[in-house]
Amino acid sequence: MKKISRRRFLYCSSAAFVCTAVTNRVFWPFSNQVCQASAPADIGGKIFKGDAPDKLWKWSHEGFIYKKLKNNKVVCGVCPNRCILAPGDRSVCRSKVNLEGTLYSLVYGNPCAVNLDPIEKKPFFHFLPQTKAFSIATAGCNFRCLNCQNWEISQSKPHEVRHYELFPPEAVQAAQKARAESIAYTYSEAITFFEYMIDVARFAKEEGIHNLIISNGYINKKPLLELCKVLDAANIDLKSLDDAIYRKLNGGRLKPILRTLKTLHEQRIHFEIATLVVPGYVDDTDMLKQMCEWILDNLGPDYPLHFLRFFPRYKLDRLPPTPISTLTRFRELAMAEGIRYVYVGNVPEHEGNHTYCHHCEKLLIMRQGYRIPTNNLEGNQCKFCKTEIPGVWRDMKDKPV
Repeated sequence: MKKISRRRFLYCSSAAFVCTAVTNRVFWPFSNQVCQASAPADIGGKIFKGDAPDKLWKWSHEGFIYKKLKNNKVVCGVCPNRCILAPGDRSVCRSKVNLEGTLYSLVYGNPCAVNLDPIEKKPFFHFLPQTKAFSIATAGCNFRCLNCQNWEISQSKPHEVRHYELFPPEAVQAAQKARAESIAYTYSEAITFFEYMIDVARFAKEEGIHNLIISNGYINKKPLLELCKVLDAANIDLKSLDDAIYRKLNGGRLKPILRTLKTLHEQRIHFEIATLVVPGYVDDTDMLKQMCEWILDNLGPDYPLHFLRFFPRYKLDRLPPTPISTLTRFRELAMAEGIRYVYVGNVPEHEGNHTYCHHCEKLLIMRQGYRIPTNNLEGNQCKFCKTEIPGVWRDMKDKPV
């Protein structure tokens, strides 16, 4: 039996008692739906048998990475789900189907979300601050996170959402028209629209536009290495360092995400790590220390780490928001462990929004929402002690350094 901390035991025990003894509406923060102690051991998604459309539509594109099997079955090779689809089946991510023995993506050129965002919103704090990212997303996700922030599109099938027609060349032209310096593949799960994403990214690279992926990192190594050829930066969710939590909260596995982080590190891609601190699931101090230890041992101290505040959403709508004191404590502990750049997200005015030099500890970048009223960087160096600050910044000529 796996050991849990006394605090977590008491949290789940008291939640279960309240849920049994009284109605949920009286004690809003607790619900038998969300208590980890009673949650299913694995909420991973299942293949949708016989759910493919009868024929292709305008936005269908043959899959890039898959194998044909006997009896007209196919296996998708993009993510660790490795969906084996018989003719007429739909993948776990909802965006791939097998039609007559060929794997097709149904989300090529039909994003359901198109926006121009501050790059800090992604969040990227060490990559070209104060620039704009042209953000696109399609329906679908290879996870089933109970706490999903964009479940309306991530847990939908392509035909169930309103979408735009924006094929790769047009997507790049739209980004140029918006004067965006980057295209961000974001909101839902970019890995599920891998074919569309990588084609857009290839066109963008030719035009000098940066490519950013905001992702759960649940991708196989072969497609990730191909993506790295055109990728400039990534923000990867490290949802926990506990495989059991990944199964219960997200419907995925931990090992592939750790492999993704190590691969990005090996390929010298700038990336930042985000952890949503979900009460009762991802607020354990011992887990945090193990996470920091793994990061330091495998990636080093310089990749920015963001602790994000959870708010009630989707199937965890009766949990309380993350206490700000928990986020502050996590930031302090992570920095004490040796992570140099640790941030607090979704908490305006928090000290953890700002960047401080890891050497002299002076304020480098002050953030007020998505504004930066103070910037004490000179190129990629601290203005005060000349220490090089990890990231992708700008010199006085307004070029990346």
